[in-house]
Amino acid sequence: MKIAIAQLNFHIGDFEGNVDKMTKAVESAKKEKADIICFSELATCGYPARDFLDFDDFIGLCDQAIQKLTALTADIAIVVGSPSRNPVPEGKDLYNSAYFLANKKVQHVQHKALLPTYDVFDEYRYFEPANEFQLVTYKDKKIALTVCEDIWNIGNENPLYTVCPLDEVIDQKPDFVINVSASPFTYQHAQDRVDIVKANLKRYGVPMFYVNHVGAQTELVFDGGSLVGAPNGNIHAEMPFFEEALQYFDLEDVVNNEKEKVQEKDKISLIHDALVLGIKDYFQKLGFKKTILGLSGGIDSAVTAVLAARALGKDNVRCILMPSQYSSDHSVNDARALASNLGIQYDIMPISSVYQSYSELLDPHFFGTTPNVTEENIQARIRGMLLMAMSNKFGNIVLNTSNKSEMAVGYGTLYGDMCGGISVLGDVYKTEVFALAKFINKDKEVIPENSITKPPSAELRPDQKDSDSLPPYDILDDILYEYIENTKGPDEIIEMGYNAKLVKRILRMVNINEFKRYQTAPVLRVSRKAFGMGRRLPIVGKYLS
Repeated sequence: MKIAIAQLNFHIGDFEGNVDKMTKAVESAKKEKADIICFSELATCGYPARDFLDFDDFIGLCDQAIQKLTALTADIAIVVGSPSRNPVPEGKDLYNSAYFLANKKVQHVQHKALLPTYDVFDEYRYFEPANEFQLVTYKDKKIALTVCEDIWNIGNENPLYTVCPLDEVIDQKPDFVINVSASPFTYQHAQDRVDIVKANLKRYGVPMFYVNHVGAQTELVFDGGSLVGAPNGNIHAEMPFFEEALQYFDLEDVVNNEKEKVQEKDKISLIHDALVLGIKDYFQKLGFKKTILGLSGGIDSAVTAVLAARALGKDNVRCILMPSQYSSDHSVNDARALASNLGIQYDIMPISSVYQSYSELLDPHFFGTTPNVTEENIQARIRGMLLMAMSNKFGNIVLNTSNKSEMAVGYGTLYGDMCGGISVLGDVYKTEVFALAKFINKDKEVIPENSITKPPSAELRPDQKDSDSLPPYDILDDILYEYIENTKGPDEIIEMGYNAKLVKRILRMVNINEFKRYQTAPVLRVSRKAFGMGRRLPIVGKYLS
């Protein structure tokens, strides 16, 4: 039996485009004499469709997509994810289902049993869990259909769940397992995915064909990396990361596998590619083409500009240099050098005169006060206003350049440097931004070395450095990681050897700045705990504040 895995980039709600993409893959698979072609979870409508799933018309379009795909199955079977209606009045109105289409009929529908509600997932909001588990037989082979999370509770070892779907069907002796997934990227998840498939292979000794989404849906990035697992426990094949692919596998070759084939999973390389894809799909799927960003000569805007140029093409990236009276000459020169290296358009708009006008207007009202962060924020907001003016006039969507360290502690100005359509580095700690810069420069100097080696500074007052307000980034990022990703409280972090006063100060900064993060751009997610839909904290909470 020949099985095709179609790792495709679907667009939420683009039923015509999604079906057309699958139709072309089916036609290619037919030419290659494939017996079955597999598409990913909720492929008809895209993942996550979120509250679109509440619209009856939306589900009707999903049903029509299934009908169109079913018509293609005279001489090939299709496995595809799509919502299905729950005919029972009690419970949720929908199931998250894997359809098996063959001989121009819906031969079998297996619903998803394990509905994640942690981090970015909210599936129990929409779907009813499966309580029946059956195999489907096709060309004398018995096949177990599973949907994403259904293979992540091996032997009921995951305390989130009380059922293990494959345990329910293994006594029916399936010849192989197909898993349709929409498993979002984190820089750790590619290895986690390999580990979970191998754990299933070890427990059941049955080949597994795992097909994953690729592409980005606003903040969520899907990396592909679809897998074929052999009954001996080896990964028979791992498909490319961050690109569409259609590959074919002979079941007999998988059963007789002799060698493991997996890809290298370098953290910074994966983050780089995820961010490029995230930018690219955000623009393409919204119908945008051109971007604009503020280029300061610092490392954050430099890395963002490079990623944007690689995602959208150099002709679609425009940068604005907005030096103030506090900007150093080398910062302006570094920004110009980067723009020249990338071949992107840049404009220089000095803001000193604008800032002076603001000062003259406000001086009578600020009488008797001393300069503080207010004056710094005015500069940042002038820059934000200029970027938005250029965006409105020319249609270039602003990219936000703030990093995760800054967003965590509130080291950014609302309606200033925190503006933008999408946040590129908002899930990348400052230390990781440095690593990205070095990765970008691995073959030749793209980012000027001075942008990497000079002490980070917002340049909003004379001789300002980030270290005036923040601890060294290597220490700050470690503490933030323990609090944000590992959800450790202050006492636990202090017990790790960090200064108690510093820990409490940093954690308080994180919590009191939650209001800023609620108002900033969506953040491209590359870690297992990004700011956004997967981290839901109250703005007015008292904890550590």
